Amino acid sequence: MKPATALLVMGLTLLPLTALAHAHLAEATPANGSALATPPTHFLLKFSEAAHLTALSLLREGDAKARKLGPLPTAASTSFSIPAPKLAAGAYTLNYRVVAADDNHLSSGTVKFRLSPAP
Repeated sequence: MKPATALLVMGLTLLPLTALAHAHLAEATPANGSALATPPTHFLLKFSEAAHLTALSLLREGDAKARKLGPLPTAASTSFSIPAPKLAAGAYTLNYRVVAADDNHLSSGTVKFRLSPAP
């Protein structure tokens, strides 16, 4: 087999792998692992493809229960901006769940950040 043909065959065998890609978090504000000096005014989640944001909650370390955030947009998008509630100093975990618009695949994840006490 010629090298060019071998590369073509190998490339064609990898094509189905791209179809298996689902909506994954491409960017978040605040960024995962960030330390903030001022509370965020909103949470921004950007995804690799259009999706429906189906759940968003915020858990402060030490609290027993996460706080549901919303209202959530009903339209599919690659980017979601949700107003942030007033936050006290502490470590937070933002939990999200999305459903990909093209194949209804469910994805979820977290964004962790820390808010420093006011000086």
